[in-house]
Amino acid sequence: MPNIQLTFPDGTTKEFPHGVTALEVAKSIGPRLAAEALAARVNGRLVDLSSRLEESAPIQLITPNSPEGLEIYRHSSAHLLAAAVLELYPDAHPGVGPATDSGFFYDFYRPQPFTEADLAKIELKMQELVRADLPYERVTFGKDEGLKLFEEKGEFLKCELIREKAEPVFSAYRTGKFLDFCRGPHIPSTGRIKAVKLLSVAGARWKGDEHSHPLQRIYGTAFFNQKELDAHLHQLEEAKRRDHRRLGKDLDLFSIQDEAGPGLVFWHPKGGIIRKEIEDFLRAELLARGYELVYTPHVARLDLWKTSGHANFYRENMFTTMALDDAEYQLKPMNCPGHIMIYKSSRRSYRELPMRLAEFGTVYRYERSGVMHGLLRVRGFTQDDAHIFCAPEQIEDEIAACVEFAKLVLTTFGFERYEVELSVRDAAEPAKYAGAAEDWERAEGALEKTLSRMGIPFKRMEGEAVFYGPKIDVKLIDAIGRPWQLSTVQFDFSLPVRFGLEYVGADGRAHTPLMVHRALLGSVERFFGVLIEHYAGAFPLWLAPVQAVVLPVSEKHLDYARSVAGELRAAKFRAHLDDRNEKLNARVRDAQLQKVPLMLVVGDREAQGHGVAVRRRDTGDAGFRPLAELMGWMRELIDTRAVKW
Repeated sequence: MPNIQLTFPDGTTKEFPHGVTALEVAKSIGPRLAAEALAARVNGRLVDLSSRLEESAPIQLITPNSPEGLEIYRHSSAHLLAAAVLELYPDAHPGVGPATDSGFFYDFYRPQPFTEADLAKIELKMQELVRADLPYERVTFGKDEGLKLFEEKGEFLKCELIREKAEPVFSAYRTGKFLDFCRGPHIPSTGRIKAVKLLSVAGARWKGDEHSHPLQRIYGTAFFNQKELDAHLHQLEEAKRRDHRRLGKDLDLFSIQDEAGPGLVFWHPKGGIIRKEIEDFLRAELLARGYELVYTPHVARLDLWKTSGHANFYRENMFTTMALDDAEYQLKPMNCPGHIMIYKSSRRSYRELPMRLAEFGTVYRYERSGVMHGLLRVRGFTQDDAHIFCAPEQIEDEIAACVEFAKLVLTTFGFERYEVELSVRDAAEPAKYAGAAEDWERAEGALEKTLSRMGIPFKRMEGEAVFYGPKIDVKLIDAIGRPWQLSTVQFDFSLPVRFGLEYVGADGRAHTPLMVHRALLGSVERFFGVLIEHYAGAFPLWLAPVQAVVLPVSEKHLDYARSVAGELRAAKFRAHLDDRNEKLNARVRDAQLQKVPLMLVVGDREAQGHGVAVRRRDTGDAGFRPLAELMGWMRELIDTRAVKW
């Protein structure tokens, strides 16, 4: 057979024998690369290092520094987990085991629950398999042959996947005694896994269907070295300390109650105060930027959602309909059709554009029980929603203004770092999207051009667009380095056409407006959950539900303490008087646990000098300050919305 030509990322081309493996290619370059290589990308497709190359093609060797490297490594770690489980617990039936952004998991069907002690045993077995340096061996089967093999092994979950997803000839991977239906690729052997840790076990459902098989999901994570793993485990401990579900209860901010139903949030008075501050800030900014505030119904006829396309494209995320006397009605999963109705209620002129309609609109989405998580994934939530109707020549400026607005919101609430993603359609699956291909190309081009003009780095996300148009997502980075997707700016050329929206142009003719969907917080609930975790419940002064607590040293100082608290409240500060019959140190400790920014102790000296002894939540004793001076300092911090003080 003739030799083949392989082209490397730097443009160089080398000749190799027909049938050379990707590993042999790596060895020809150098032993260090061969030791580091995990897999290869050949002609755009990821393959194992053991794959034989039979034609000329571009090649890129995947190492720990490659974007795909960690995902492949973690996928192989998931197979290692399954191999260990099946050696220890032959009654377990494996489901699926993918890599995730933070690690990996594997689902198992097993009548007996896994315990913490079981996880420790499984982890020890994984280390034993790592020392054995078992190969990840790729094998292929004809569909009927492979299905029969998995049936004989009793792997009913794998059989279901093979029936649904397998090609006439499919691949599987053998790791020790474990055989998995899998496309791969995988690292060469288990010995390449240097740092792996099992984290927890939780309930799951097969394919996410709450009516299907109950499964046990074992979570783990893996890194290329122990130092990276240790840093991640430290971050996980810090995340537990900041968990908004625990802090929400400890600080009496919100609750989710079984009696009312999962995913439905009750805002308690302290949480309500913070929500008001968030919404007041945004409303003021909206009005200053030319938005008009609107309110729309929580329910509408189903026909409205058929026109919008949600009844077809979004049905599985909507609550069931309600049959009333005149028609079927639907709880709204989105605010956009309501804003469209307002636009459509009058004949519009180009002079009215851009028209920016904003609403804190509550929507309802049917989230499955297994995916709801505190405030971050709920069934009823309020979006800071806005829709901008504009002419084509206005679209780039409007998008740019939305992105700038998003940056202002993030920095105001103390988020200094963020990442931007541009989500576009998967051109290979046009049926998933509304609208013509040329409209999509125009819309994607407008978003990309706007970000480039603003000098904002972004990552292009293929296939991540919503069905009605491409979008820009802004992901904030919190205090411990975690990304959170909140702000979104979405282009929409579909809904204006679906609803027959028009405006009369300067030429006197009817034109179809373009539409931008824009939410900066994402949802108030999700943003609040992220905010709690970012600050670990210790909010800056302007957001704190109680900004200062007044603490009389003894009963004889009560009158002065009441007057101090009264002056603070009269000046619009959120002050609380703690006059309980408890020792001062106990009351200070309670205020500290409630994360109150300022503790103001008053005794004889403070009463004589009309001041307070200030104790800060973060740095402790700050000494005596005259009350008027303290109030002036507090007012400046609040009016400037200072996050560091």
